[in-house]
Amino acid sequence: MSKLLSPIISPEELITLQRSEIVIIDARAGINAKENYITSHLEGARYVDLNYDLATISPDAAIGGRHPLPSYQKFSEVLSKLGITPSSHVIVYDDKNGSNAAARFWWMLRAIGHEKIQVVNGGLQTAINAGFPMNSGVETFRTTTLYPITKWELDQANITEIDIASNNSETIIIDVRDKDRFNGLTEPIDLIAGHIPGAINIPFSSNLNEDGSYLSPEALNIKYQDTIGNTKSENVIVHCGSGVTACHTLLAFDYAGLPIPKLYVGSWSEWSRNNRPMITAQTK
Repeated sequence: MSKLLSPIISPEELITLQRSEIVIIDARAGINAKENYITSHLEGARYVDLNYDLATISPDAAIGGRHPLPSYQKFSEVLSKLGITPSSHVIVYDDKNGSNAAARFWWMLRAIGHEKIQVVNGGLQTAINAGFPMNSGVETFRTTTLYPITKWELDQANITEIDIASNNSETIIIDVRDKDRFNGLTEPIDLIAGHIPGAINIPFSSNLNEDGSYLSPEALNIKYQDTIGNTKSENVIVHCGSGVTACHTLLAFDYAGLPIPKLYVGSWSEWSRNNRPMITAQTK
């Protein structure tokens, strides 16, 4: 991360920026997300779709999970359609305190080497509360030439690495789903409830204050430094259900001034569909 630019931006800071010098991205996801964007969004914001722009969804979630990364070419085309160039200062928000597609978009941009990317602290509602102007309809803007992408520069783990890591005491696997999902008491999305053997549970929600804003960098640093100790970042793997919410915790690491751990994109949605060992409520 550029030491001059925090990965988190407050709504108050956002309001002071010259609108012509930034690209604002609305990354709300879920049912009626595009319709909600058209109805009302931060003025100037351009919409990005989690399922179609930030993933290439397979008919079989056993292959890469529910939200596999898109190809370099596809993501380059997405950035071109959004009018984003390597020099763009990008601001992204969602309506889930940055814990969903906003964090995924942040990680993907950072993973191609783009450093001028910030997530709105607290998400859409905090920007509205701060008085950021709103608009409706679809914004018009210029597209750009294809964004040059050669590789994902941030580390990832695949299912084979998780096989090894789950039995390796020198590797830390962090599951950011809520406690009940981790403990196998409930599973609203995937087929089986439980968690990867050897994983520890640090829900992404613990990164936040009661008002939905991120804890301070100092508090996050203490929180995760206590967790990982002297473990190297390449031996820390973060996952969730489908590789989206995990990015919220990767963002927290970066905000805390810590190296960004590996992302297991396939996450529980892939692991639980591949006859891998699982800790369920019945096996505990």
